[in-house]
Amino acid sequence: MPEGDSVWQAAHRLDAALAGRTLTVSDFRVPKLATVDLTGRTVLGVQPRGKHLLTRFDGTPALTLHSHLRMDGAWHLFAPGERWHGGPAHQIRAVLGTADRTAVGYRLPVLELLRTADEERVVGHLGPDLLGPDWDPATAAARLLRQPDRPVGEALLDQRNLAGIGNIYKSELCFLAKVTPWLPVGELPDPDQLVDLAHRLLDANRDRGRRSTTGSHRAGQTLYVYGRARRSCFRCGTPVRTALQDDRPTYWCPRCQSGPSGRTAAGRRPDPPPPTG
Repeated sequence: MPEGDSVWQAAHRLDAALAGRTLTVSDFRVPKLATVDLTGRTVLGVQPRGKHLLTRFDGTPALTLHSHLRMDGAWHLFAPGERWHGGPAHQIRAVLGTADRTAVGYRLPVLELLRTADEERVVGHLGPDLLGPDWDPATAAARLLRQPDRPVGEALLDQRNLAGIGNIYKSELCFLAKVTPWLPVGELPDPDQLVDLAHRLLDANRDRGRRSTTGSHRAGQTLYVYGRARRSCFRCGTPVRTALQDDRPTYWCPRCQSGPSGRTAAGRRPDPPPPTG
C-alpha cells in the first residue's frame, strides 16, 4: 500500500502536468463513470489528502475526481505519441488527456466523481494530514490516545488518527520509538514524540526518489526493519522478526524494541527474550 509521501509525489506530478490545462481526452473505464465526459473542462489542480488523490475541474458545478491507489493502483504520465506502459490495457480505469500530457490510471480500486463542494464526504473522516496544510500534531496525538488499549501499530495505520502512514512507516516508526507494534498506545513513553517523528520522516522523504528512514540511500540499507525478516538488525545484530498485524506483515527487532511480540498478541506462547551476552 502506498505511503503518504509517495501519494504526495504522485499528486504533485499530476498537478504539474495537468493543472491549468483543458482536457481533450476523457475516458473512464468503470461502469459507474462509463458515460461521463469531462472533455473541455480545465483541471484546476491535483491535491493529496492522506492517501487520497483529489483532481479538481472547473465548471458548474465544479467537480472532483477522487481516486485511491490502495495496494497497487498507479497514475502514469505520458507524452503525446508515447507508448503507455503502466500495465495491460484491461487494467486501465481512467484516461485524462491534454494537448501536452496524458494521465492514465491503472488498477484504481477507488474512482468516483463528485461535486467539489462534497469532498468532505470522502475525506472528511481523515485525521490531520502529515503532509498537508492542516497538520496538527496535538490533534493527531490526542486521536491516537483515544483508544489506549489499542496496539500502536494498528493505531498508526488508522487514517482517522493521522493520515498518511502505511505499513512501511508503521514498522519503521515503532523501531525508532523502541517499542513493538503490539504495545498498547497508552503505554507509549512519549506519544507526542512519535507523532513528531512521523511528520519529520514523511516530510523528509516526500522529495526523495528512494525512501529512507536510516539516513542511508544505499540499496538494502534504507530501512531499519521493514522487509528485513531474519536479517541482522543494523543496531544490535539480532535477527529481525516478522508477524502479521491486522493481516499485514509487520517487522520488529526483539532486542531493540520493548513490548509484546506478534505471537504474544495472537494469544500464543511469547517469544523468549533475546540473549543478553
